[in-house]
Amino acid sequence: MNNWILILSCGLITFFTRFSMIALLKKEMFNNRVREILSYVPSAIFPAIIFPAVFLDDLGYFHLENNPRILAALIAILIGATSKNILATIFSGLAVYWFLIFI
Repeated sequence: MNNWILILSCGLITFFTRFSMIALLKKEMFNNRVREILSYVPSAIFPAIIFPAVFLDDLGYFHLENNPRILAALIAILIGATSKNILATIFSGLAVYWFLIFI
């Protein structure tokens, strides 16, 4: 029971610290320059999340040979660039990845 209390309390603390920044800060508080700089944050963070998932194996080693995730990521990038549709990008990447690992 102690573990569940610990998990729930950590989840609540994490949620409220992140939610407080969204709920309490108003967009009018920032000037145009700060808003412009903050608009680049998702573009900077996204590659840092995706790179390890695509190029690193379970042990953390750089893995290029026979890596189906690289081809699936390239196909997803092409579909995303041409269609500008996030769902098409996600489903095409998943479909190619599943096809490569199961076939």
